[in-house]
Amino acid sequence: MARAYRGQERVLLCIDDSEAILAYEKSLFEGSGFSVVTAASARQGLKIATTSTFDAVLLDYQMPDMNGHEVAVELRRVRPETLVIMFSGSEIPEETQKLVDAVIPKAGEVRELLPVVTRLCDRSSPA
Repeated sequence: MARAYRGQERVLLCIDDSEAILAYEKSLFEGSGFSVVTAASARQGLKIATTSTFDAVLLDYQMPDMNGHEVAVELRRVRPETLVIMFSGSEIPEETQKLVDAVIPKAGEVRELLPVVTRLCDRSSPA
């Protein structure tokens, strides 16, 4: 089933304080042809994002050192061209929803994660 999403290789940065979520994201996206880099904290993710280029950043909202809104603001400042997708179990404030390219709830909509990220990456790629 995941093979249907295969196409041009995309590079994805996943930032989440849950090792289990990072392992899930890595398995899901690498199985569909993405190259995946993970970061277990917001600060680590920002450091990686400022030194490398990614097609998209998949970001949790509720993290101990910085919340997803703060990370998204900084990502927009240093890498405005990068897609930012919030994948979170928390309620996402409207201000944050306007800042990111998509919001995907962890509960209930998890099956939408791969198709939404793939669709956004395909749409943002040069024709």
